[in-house]
Amino acid sequence: MPNKCDGVAKLKKLEQRLDRRFSLFGVQFGADAIIGLIPFVGDLITSLTGLYIIHQARQLGATQWTVTRMFINWGVDTAIGAIPIVGDLFDIVFKSNTKNVKLLIADLERRAVELREVNREQRLAAAA
Repeated sequence: MPNKCDGVAKLKKLEQRLDRRFSLFGVQFGADAIIGLIPFVGDLITSLTGLYIIHQARQLGATQWTVTRMFINWGVDTAIGAIPIVGDLFDIVFKSNTKNVKLLIADLERRAVELREVNREQRLAAAA
């Protein structure tokens, strides 16, 4: 059975391919920006990959607040990304997939710290 670390690692790899795979004149971009150049179909594909990341974040146990923030990033990227040329340039700069994976990682790390603290307090209380 895959664990959360494996799931996060897969999402991180996907995010890198989508947002930061290539570099040209110091500007990083990925498949999201390239596929997005195809009118309508490209935007649909990149939008669906963004939704996949959010779906996986839910499966990995992201809080509702984190998922909501991820949907906001996805919505902004999808709406502005649909505008020809301007949206393609926006995709290169905004990198919603990168933002969303970072939100997921921060959420899971924060909750892991909280869980360790609760476990520590319970062990101290049991020992007393």
